[in-house]
Amino acid sequence: MPAYDDLMAFQRTTEALAQVAGRTGWDQETFMPKGAAPQRAEEMAALEEVLHARRTDPRLGDWLEEAHALDAVADANIREIRRNYERNRKVPARLAAELARVTSLAQGHWAAARASEDAAAFRPVLAEVIRLRREEGAALADGADPYDALMQDYEPGGNAAEMAAMFDAMRPRLVALRERALDSEPAPTISGTFPAAAQIALAAEIAGRFGYDFQRGRLDLAVHPFSSGSGIDVRITTRVDEADPFNCLYSTIHEVGHASYEQNVDPVHLLTPIGQGASMGVHESQSRSYENQMGRSEAFCGWLYGRMRDTFGDLGIGSERDFYRAVNAVRSGHIRTEADELHYNLHIMLRFDLERALIHGTLEVDDLEAAWNERFAHDFGVPVDRPSNGFMQDVHWSIGLMGYFPTYSLGNLYAGCLMQAARAAVPGIDDALAAGDPSPATGWMRNNVHQFGALRRPADTIAHATGAAPSAGPLLDYLEAKFGDLYP
Repeated sequence: MPAYDDLMAFQRTTEALAQVAGRTGWDQETFMPKGAAPQRAEEMAALEEVLHARRTDPRLGDWLEEAHALDAVADANIREIRRNYERNRKVPARLAAELARVTSLAQGHWAAARASEDAAAFRPVLAEVIRLRREEGAALADGADPYDALMQDYEPGGNAAEMAAMFDAMRPRLVALRERALDSEPAPTISGTFPAAAQIALAAEIAGRFGYDFQRGRLDLAVHPFSSGSGIDVRITTRVDEADPFNCLYSTIHEVGHASYEQNVDPVHLLTPIGQGASMGVHESQSRSYENQMGRSEAFCGWLYGRMRDTFGDLGIGSERDFYRAVNAVRSGHIRTEADELHYNLHIMLRFDLERALIHGTLEVDDLEAAWNERFAHDFGVPVDRPSNGFMQDVHWSIGLMGYFPTYSLGNLYAGCLMQAARAAVPGIDDALAAGDPSPATGWMRNNVHQFGALRRPADTIAHATGAAPSAGPLLDYLEAKFGDLYP
């Protein structure tokens, strides 16, 4: 199959260049000197110009016309290359490069404005990002819904109507559980001294226990934790608050879920279109199952309680059960990444509605902060006191990730399905977690999800692993069982 061989040889170079671009972005958020931001923006734009030219090269169309799949792997590679080729041809090279340039600069502006609580300084930057993403969405949609078109970058085949229906189905049970928890006796809180160096050392130990391979990755600090890369170079970041070690530890476990997915894709798929996660929804199923259904389980919390006492001394909590309650405390806080499992999806629903309005033009950036604050007070019963606790808390919009947020909730839904199947298939998961050993659960994920990468479409990836189509039932049943026990 010379056409397929030529197609894949060309694509491997494109994939390698994309990894270089990703690593450049990682450096920008970790070690790049702040003064280098303008030059880095030009570098990112130049890389995007090269990548866009390769992704729209007319030879791709010829090879795709001539190539024929001989097996499932070839079929999946052709499917992904064709999807991206057709998609990228709709976006002008000028627009692709400008988006790369502006979002590279905007990330730094966001971080500085967030640190100084300067919403006025951030709004013009965000407005430019939204303007460009609206233009891109319109080009991709070709008369259809631009938000749906943008979502395809993160959840191929997904659309806003399906996401809205999912949220409508989830909201009543989530709200009922939340109200029950908030009407109950508050959970205890930990207290003590939690030095940054000790937090990072414990986070690294836990990352290793969850299967992260430090020979093919590293752990660093960033303003907003993230995972970057695929194959044999997959890096993670976390952040440290010396008053709240859970922030560091659970952010690390979350990013290890992402990173383990990428590290465990079958090496035969390295630098091919399917040599990475199937979608951000499937990716989030890993980070959320690692963080919550494994990391916040009563079994693992029992082990972590002892390990944190060894590291930090007295925690101000006298039992494993109270520690478990502290880890899973239900509170109406401002910050999405620190939200309990009941509030988390309500945070996503807010962002989903606002970003759809931004892309559709029914909400402008100048009105975003007021719209956020009003919606947050309604949904959470807490006023927003400052921009970093409100619309400026997340990095996503500053770097143009419009259509990304709903995949977090989709990932929770997928995680519910996967963990239900894992527990049915693998005896002793909780016994192992109680000993600080997540490997029975993470091993099931590796064998049933990770190794296949993007071989299958997102929903098919979950169905293949579990034997059933994805649904919200397993997640909601899990939440009702867990928080019904915590808040009887």
